[in-house]
Amino acid sequence: MATRKVTSTAPGDEDVSCAAARLTVNGEELPISPASPHTTVLDFLREHGLTGTKEGCAEGECGACSVLVARPGVDTPTDWVAVNACLVPVAALDGQEVVTSEGLATAGEAGMPPTLHPVQREMAVRGGSQCGYCTPGFICSMAAEYYRPGRCAHADSEPGPVPGGGADPEHGPNGFDLHALSGNLCRCTGYRPIRDAAFAVGTPTDDDPLARRRRQAPPEAVATEYAQGGSAFLRPSTLAGAVRLLRERPDAVVVAGSTDWGVEVNIRSRRADCVVAVDRLPELRQLRTASDHIEIGAALTLTEIERRLDGDVPLLAELFPQFASRLIRNSATLGGNLGTGSPIADSPPVLLALEASVVLADADGEREVSLADYFTGYRQSVRRPGELIRAVRVPLPLSPVTAFHKIAKRRFDDISSVAVAFALDIEDGIVRTARIGLGGVAATPVRALATEAALEGRPWATETVEAAARVLRAQGTPMNDHRATAGYRSAMLGQSLLKLYAHTTEAVSS
Repeated sequence: MATRKVTSTAPGDEDVSCAAARLTVNGEELPISPASPHTTVLDFLREHGLTGTKEGCAEGECGACSVLVARPGVDTPTDWVAVNACLVPVAALDGQEVVTSEGLATAGEAGMPPTLHPVQREMAVRGGSQCGYCTPGFICSMAAEYYRPGRCAHADSEPGPVPGGGADPEHGPNGFDLHALSGNLCRCTGYRPIRDAAFAVGTPTDDDPLARRRRQAPPEAVATEYAQGGSAFLRPSTLAGAVRLLRERPDAVVVAGSTDWGVEVNIRSRRADCVVAVDRLPELRQLRTASDHIEIGAALTLTEIERRLDGDVPLLAELFPQFASRLIRNSATLGGNLGTGSPIADSPPVLLALEASVVLADADGEREVSLADYFTGYRQSVRRPGELIRAVRVPLPLSPVTAFHKIAKRRFDDISSVAVAFALDIEDGIVRTARIGLGGVAATPVRALATEAALEGRPWATETVEAAARVLRAQGTPMNDHRATAGYRSAMLGQSLLKLYAHTTEAVSS
């Protein structure tokens, strides 16, 4: 990484090197200064007249603020990734490349209006926009899917289960995955015209500049020191540099995708004297498979993990579509989800069922801790000041019978009332091992140890499962809150095991 040292004490009182912090927006380089380290990409863009990017919720739930960012690709050198501009500090995109809804259209000849992007045109002609407030965000999320490598028309597109054909109701005949829009909300259209537009877009042409851009590497991550008004945003270039910095600044807030910290900044007006970004550290962005484990870098986004694993860990593959929205998964990381220590986070129950461990790193070295021993209290863990989560390790081989049940008020893009993850080895009709992770029923994510003991060594049969379900209902210390009552949570634990049994017996009988 190249290093930019950027310092300033107040707006208008800046070091000349402050001009080094720059962001490319729609092909134009813009200086980040004099924005504060806590200024979001959304506010930065609007201050520069790019008002297509809107604030709806300021917490990553509506998608009105989505923009495209050039990121390292999985199948191509560059992927155009849609992110929530309301959550990302603009300093986090120092040296990076962004496209907004205004940048998708192609400039026309002198005196002529711009030529609409194919996504914009389909939204217009199919009535996908009414009040228009959410439209630019939808268009950016739709454009990210439009440019997704591997998206292609289905051979069975005539006819299909959805109007115009398609493999299933959530995928169009053009291969468009509607989950790409799961983080975008519209209060006017009822979504059908938006879906029609999504299922009508074709494939990028050879002369499409954004399609051509995918063949080149994205901008290299820049190591940044950006200070303004007494606050600093720091991006070290190496893990060694990061842990040294955290030893010097144990009060620093560590961020990766900022999907949690961004909400704190926007909704609770939190500020930090020092924010340290670890999202681009090479040591935290590896995914390796060894003979006895899979190691997942703590700063890989959930979307990157999903696409790189490509179903190799079925329990994670079941988790990802239920974790927030695609917009959030494009930024959120496993390290961040574990680092916040939330008892209702979605990944801990799954990782507990997988018997995962975390690799913690500081200036003195590394240590590996079983996730079952990681959480010590509400939003507390064994992680010491100055330590980072470098990676998550999932042991191999994997249990063959797995399931993730998320009980929430909405099917997608919601917070769990209860989350249950199962990983069972069943051989000759006997449960050899059982691992069950729970979320939303205690001050921390927990293993259902008593239920595991009630299953292991016993037949996978109705009598065993019903007895174990009664044990599972008594696990944890669920509470009453606005999402669910304690009684409901307990009932759902037992039902979850009965549901798993019903599905496994159906699979065997079929």
